[in-house]
Amino acid sequence: MTDRYGVIGHPIAHSKSPVIHRQFAEQARQDLTYDAIDIAPEHLTTELNALIESGVKGLNVTVPHKNAIVDLVDDLSKRAKLAGAVNTISINSKGALRGDNTDGVGLTRDLTENLGIKLARRQLLILGAGGATCGIVPALLGERPEGLTIANRTSEKAEDLAERFAELGPVYACRFDALADLEFDLIINATSAGLSGKVPPFPAAIITPDVACYDLSYSMSDTPFCHWARKHGAADVHQGWGMLVEQAAESFLIWRGVRPDTAPIRAHLP
Repeated sequence: MTDRYGVIGHPIAHSKSPVIHRQFAEQARQDLTYDAIDIAPEHLTTELNALIESGVKGLNVTVPHKNAIVDLVDDLSKRAKLAGAVNTISINSKGALRGDNTDGVGLTRDLTENLGIKLARRQLLILGAGGATCGIVPALLGERPEGLTIANRTSEKAEDLAERFAELGPVYACRFDALADLEFDLIINATSAGLSGKVPPFPAAIITPDVACYDLSYSMSDTPFCHWARKHGAADVHQGWGMLVEQAAESFLIWRGVRPDTAPIRAHLP
């Protein structure tokens, strides 16, 4: 019998997850289907219950549901608890839901294994203090950086996250306008700037010839952040395509017990 999986979000028609997971299934010879399922926030509980009753085996979760799902699952993995967000749901034979978060491991695997970017004993900067940042900070701190700075337009949210994750490693907070005199080895854009086509007012001084820049967003052409980074002299600039594929592979491993080879899929991405 074919097992059913999918990704829930709103909107969701643009999602690349069905293509990725279908290729994983073909590669691993797994009998499953994977579909994009649009669920508006006000219908999340009702439609999630309907999916469970229909026999779906697992779901990925994307915006705007990653935080709301936390209160709807029966159990959370350690990394989902740390992130305060869920992007992967496993459903057992009794209908119980376990929430996990594969965003952080997807990012660190893309950075270290695919791109060869060193994180240990390096200075890392995350731009933005929203939900995307929550999902990646624990995994980044797990790589033992020299320091991790969270910068935001206003300092309050960044300071809250720095305090929240302080026990995991050296994490600091500041406003965007306080970055000009600081130097970093890796800059990660976790703002939603790409959605509006605008780049927040990051000081151009943070871009040096040796810095690596990574945008969690992705596009068929340069995202606004990637364009901005290249314009100011960054030579090592990457979008979040690799993270997308790697977090999906981690979800597939959770569901099927098989880790797919991501290289063939990444080779066909922009």
